[in-house]
Order: sequence, then structure tokens, then C-alpha cells
Amino acid sequence: MSSEFKRWQQRTFWLLWITYASFYLGRVNLSVALPGLMDEFGWTKTQVGVIGAALFWAYAVGQLVNGFLGDRIGACVMIAAGLAVSALLNLAFGFGAGLVGLTVVWGLNGYVQAMGWGPVVKTMANWFPPSERGKVAGRMGTSYILGGAASVLLAGFIAAQWGWRWTFFAPGLLMLVFAARWYSRARNRPEDIGFPPVERTAEREGLALSLKRSLGNPTAWVLGAALMFTNVLRYGFLTWAPTYLFETQGAAIDKAAYSSVIFPLAGALGAVAAGWASDRWFKSRRAPCACLCLAAAGALAYAYRVADYWLAGLLLLAATGATVFGAHVLVVGAAPMDCGGRKAASAVTGFIDAWGYVGAGATGLVTGLLVDRWGWSAGFNFWALSAFAGALVMVPLWVRNRKD
Repeated sequence: MSSEFKRWQQRTFWLLWITYASFYLGRVNLSVALPGLMDEFGWTKTQVGVIGAALFWAYAVGQLVNGFLGDRIGACVMIAAGLAVSALLNLAFGFGAGLVGLTVVWGLNGYVQAMGWGPVVKTMANWFPPSERGKVAGRMGTSYILGGAASVLLAGFIAAQWGWRWTFFAPGLLMLVFAARWYSRARNRPEDIGFPPVERTAEREGLALSLKRSLGNPTAWVLGAALMFTNVLRYGFLTWAPTYLFETQGAAIDKAAYSSVIFPLAGALGAVAAGWASDRWFKSRRAPCACLCLAAAGALAYAYRVADYWLAGLLLLAATGATVFGAHVLVVGAAPMDCGGRKAASAVTGFIDAWGYVGAGATGLVTGLLVDRWGWSAGFNFWALSAFAGALVMVPLWVRNRKD
């Protein structure tokens, strides 16, 4: 492998990293805006939970459709279009008022947000060989983890200074800049600039292969189910942690947002560690590492709710983030590249991630309903049990892989 090719690998990685991180500017800002929405319009947690669920379920549909399109159209166009349209929808949300209108706008935002991750995984599969994919996926996972954390911090600062509407205006403008930067610099695959492919296969790229590797692949179905349960816990904390801290600890919304950021920050470390461990200790098998991470995440999430001391709670929040994001990056990053290869990675990623956002939509709506009726403990129990279910789903895949 030439030094010039390695430079292009690094350039492509960091361009992907920065661009995908910028998607989260226009996604996680809703979690910080929730107290402002409830205060201004008098809405309940169940009602604002509908807005969050609309994004996640539309994202799930978008993943199914856009995953297949990503294998056909390529990342350069798909990612730029998704980021730019999401930016415009964020601007529209900032001007909105009614529950129905905001729900529709946020749902559309979910669909175009789903034009990002599948093409990102496809590009990684194009530029990095199978032996490096666990490590690369772990590092790429820090883009949405740290990008989400930075976006929450920015939204918290903006909400405290100028109100909830500006948590959508400012990110929307920034996303337009990142979309233009990506489109002008991205390259879909090494062959586009004269390098040989990193992985050669005799299978013909096309819809038949994409369907075979995704809908026709039992492993992809198992991974989808595992991700569905993983995202219940992941988005339970990401969406509701600022509101939980705001209500239970009496923190101002910006301080609550800052405290909740420990969850994704620790998650970045967990993602890198899990990706490395799956390559090094488990010989590129993702199931055992993901299974252990999910079991730990469920126990830690329950312990966080019953923690009596602030420092203990902060440490448990960090540990929960590390384990759940460690599992997440394996199931939706490394494993789809293994299943799909460079010719069907986007379709497999879209299929798996679609199931993940069925779970994310459930946590947005069901958590709001549970907390409204029975308090925060009911919400935390829902998240923890979902993590345990995700671990159980992965056990047959772990056992099967040990026999292979």
C-alpha cells in the first residue's frame, strides 16, 4: 500500500468524520429544546415524545430506502443532499408552532438524516480492507458520539442565551456550510482517483446482491433486532437526560445539557475500545463484544437511576455511555461492512439501522408515556430491560460464530 494511498485514506476518514458529526447538529438539538417547547406551548412529555418519535420512525423508513440508493448513487451526492435538506428543515422547525406541523417537519428531517450513515459505511468499506474495519468503525463511531455531544453543548448554550428556536436556526446555517464542503472534496472510492480497490470480489454489484446481503441474510436480521433494543437505551439517555436532570436536580437547562454530555463523551472511548477489542481479542467477531457491552449497559442504566450521590451518578452515566456506544458501533458500523462487503455495505447498514430507529422511536414515545404516568423509574426500567433483551438476541450469533 503506497504512502499516497494512505494519505488519501486518512483524508477520506477525517472528511467523513467531520461531515457525519455535523449531521447531529440538526438532530440532537431537539433534546435540549424539549423543556422550552413544553413551557411555551403547555405540552406534556407524551406530546413532545411524538415529535421525537416522528424523526426516528421516518429515519427508519429512510434507512431502508436510502441504504439501497447509497449503493447505487454514491456517498458524494447522497450525503450532501441529506445534510443540506436537513439544514433547511431545521430552519423551518425554528419558525414552527403547532404540534402537528412541528411533528411533520421533524419527521421529514428524520428521513433526510437517513441519507448519511449508510453511504458513510459504504465509503469506509470502499477505502479500508476487512482486517481494519473494526478499528476504523470504532474510530468513525466517535464522529456521531462526539458530534452529538458538541451539538448538545452548543444547543444548551444557545437555548440559555436566545431561547429554544435558535437551537434550530444556528445549526441549520452551519450544516449548509458542511454540506458544501463535503460535496467539493469527497471521493466515493479509490478507483475514482486511480487507485486499485481494497477488496476484490467476483460478485456483481447491484440490487440482487444488496437484497441477498440484507433482507436475505439471517445475520442482518439478528443485528437489526439487537440494534432496535440498543437504541431504546441509547436514545433514552440522549433524548431525555437533559430533561431528567432539569426536573430532578433543578439544574438550569444549559447546565443540565452540559452534565448529560458525559454520556456520549464516555461513549466515544467505549466505541474506540470495542472496535479495537473486536479485531484484537475476538478475531473480528462482533457478536461477543457487543453482547457483553449490552449486558453491562443494562445493569449500569438501572444503577444510575438508584444512585444516591452526584459523583456516583456521573460515573455511572459515563460507564453506561461507554458500554452502549461500544455495542452500537459494532452492530451498526463494523458488522454491516462484514455482512455487506464493499459492494452492498450501504444496503446492509440501512436495513440494520432501520430496525435500530424503530427502537429509537419507541423510546421517544413510550418513555414519555411511562414517565408521565409512573415517574422516571419506569422510564429507566424500560431502557435497562431493553439493553438486556439486546444482549440475549446476540447470544445465538455469538455461539454460531464460535462454531464457524
